[in-house]
Amino acid sequence: MTPKQRAEKTAAAMWAADAASRWFGMTIEVVDEGRATLSLHVGEHHANGHGICHGGVTYALADSAFAFACNSRNQSTVAQFNTITYIAPARLGDTLTAEAKEVSLSGRNGIYDVRVSNQDGTRIAEFRGHSRAIRGTVFDEETKDGDRS
Repeated sequence: MTPKQRAEKTAAAMWAADAASRWFGMTIEVVDEGRATLSLHVGEHHANGHGICHGGVTYALADSAFAFACNSRNQSTVAQFNTITYIAPARLGDTLTAEAKEVSLSGRNGIYDVRVSNQDGTRIAEFRGHSRAIRGTVFDEETKDGDRS
């Protein structure tokens, strides 16, 4: 299995169990080893009291892209620490895209940057996620000698 195939199979398995991302209305655009891109169309149910996209929705989109990127090797991985900086408001009708890229992976610890932009390329937010690998895999994967990992 190639790294991209593993990432795609991992994403499919995670997506099937990820009720939250589906509930928000997210879509997986691309996954690869250490990378993931998700999108979200901002609807009225995503708006806060100022009539703009709620920061928690932007955060959730970035966090989900981070999750798909850091789990892309089929090693169960969770968030250890995340930060977000909001740069511009997302508006009703915008389509947000969160692009997650691995910055560093050392042992069980990873660092990922996620840029959230709108359909015009305007930067909405920058997110940095720190991950920690835990026991287990997202899906059962046979090794070359027939054993399961």
